[in-house]
Amino acid sequence: MEQVRDYKQIINMSEELMARINELLSHYPADKKKSALLPVLHAVQDAHDNWLSLELMDKVAEILEITPIEVYEVVTFYSMFNQKPIAKYMFEFCRTACCGLRGGEDLMDYTCQKLGVKQGEITPDGMFSVVGVECLGACGYGPMLQLGDNYHENLTKEKIDTLIEDCKEGKVNLY
Repeated sequence: MEQVRDYKQIINMSEELMARINELLSHYPADKKKSALLPVLHAVQDAHDNWLSLELMDKVAEILEITPIEVYEVVTFYSMFNQKPIAKYMFEFCRTACCGLRGGEDLMDYTCQKLGVKQGEITPDGMFSVVGVECLGACGYGPMLQLGDNYHENLTKEKIDTLIEDCKEGKVNLY
């Protein structure tokens, strides 16, 4: 697992968040709390600036009455969980075969160059980052990227340029 202990996070298990977690747990037998791990991680990450510190993962383990390693295994496997602070706009490029064959890697490199960052870095203003992720399931529409909850498909340099400008102008709804 990537060393993330240098990142500090305020843990706020608010009444609203705990109510949401308890509602999620109500869908599973009491002795099978681990079954709620994915939806609980999503809820907790959403309530904590879209990332999960080790301490926060430990808190999820405590709530679900499982070992911390069981949480770490899931968080480190799925790219939808962030282990460090992220930019406001995280361009998640599909880097698998279908998108790659249609120029996805080149567009990811273009976006990095345009924003002045390497993959995984955040722009100095905290607005943008670019990462490669595994298949996002839009193979017929590649190359593509995910931005927040939204897919952007059949990408071109022109579409990337427009998307960046729209983000800068606050025109992009992430969720």
